[in-house]
Amino acid sequence: MLRDTSAQEANTNVDLLFIGAGPVGLFGAYYAGFRGLSMAVVDALPEVGGQVQAIYPEKKIYDIAGLPGVPGQELIGNLVRQAAPFSPLYLLSQQVQRLERRDGGWRATTSAGVVVDARAVVITSGVGAVTPRPIPAGEDFLGRGLCYFVPRLEVLDDKDVVVVGGGDSAVDWALAALPRARSTTLVHRRRQFRAHEHSVQLLHRSACTVLVDANVTELRGQDRVESVAIKVAGEAEVRETKAQVVVAALGFLMDLGPIKDWGLELEGRAIRVDSRMRTNLPEVFAAGDAATFDGKVKLIAVGFGEVATAVNNAAVALDPQAGLAPGHSSDLTLPAQVGA
Repeated sequence: MLRDTSAQEANTNVDLLFIGAGPVGLFGAYYAGFRGLSMAVVDALPEVGGQVQAIYPEKKIYDIAGLPGVPGQELIGNLVRQAAPFSPLYLLSQQVQRLERRDGGWRATTSAGVVVDARAVVITSGVGAVTPRPIPAGEDFLGRGLCYFVPRLEVLDDKDVVVVGGGDSAVDWALAALPRARSTTLVHRRRQFRAHEHSVQLLHRSACTVLVDANVTELRGQDRVESVAIKVAGEAEVRETKAQVVVAALGFLMDLGPIKDWGLELEGRAIRVDSRMRTNLPEVFAAGDAATFDGKVKLIAVGFGEVATAVNNAAVALDPQAGLAPGHSSDLTLPAQVGA
């Protein structure tokens, strides 16, 4: 997977600046190249892929057209290869701190001191900076058996796994652990789950021990987690369950960061856009989870269409003589490194 490198440009000029290197930003980089535009992509994470790569690289994604089921890491790798012929400039491990109007374009200054002058900007930052909600008990075991997501499923192999939470991530991690772990327990503080109903049904029909109306009160062990204490409502005694891996899937705290200070029209944590994916600022577009409009549906598949719409409209904004319709990709010959 493409990662940050030490050799990054101090200053650069591009047609389009993408703020966010998740799936939508990566597809946007491809589409910018397809339209003959140069581009840079900035992301605060040290590698591309956004939450898909950082949080669930080995989990399968099932709702992308033409892909019956694709692991997140494979999807990101394919998107990187798709954009590669157009040589995107990736500026990783840095956040855009300032966005200022300059001479008909925009100047972005990152936390690493890199200055990017762009003729137009496409914000594909998702919901912004994401940090896991901490587990109330045992935070000092983080990295020593406690984790907030599972970047590699093999860490679950032949382990006693306890998953804490009741949303989609918690249920998905429990289901992913079942064929690999020695034992799997899911602990949820409520009786009702927030996860997809089909996944919850699979969970209840599985060999997973499901404890509802329950809380993990303590993580126990010496150098690493060895067991957890669980208080179940209506039970006098606190249960002790063996665990070498505890996955705390309690959701995430989200922060737009500097984006909220750029004068954009916001609606909650999203940027209001029109049908062309334009924001209230000239030549600034938004797509994916970063954008909102009436009837918005937050799906990666929808984000792909939104960023293509944004890039095609940006191409016309930068050159009124350019056609909005991009033409058929099958009619074009891409640079030789395509598919490399």
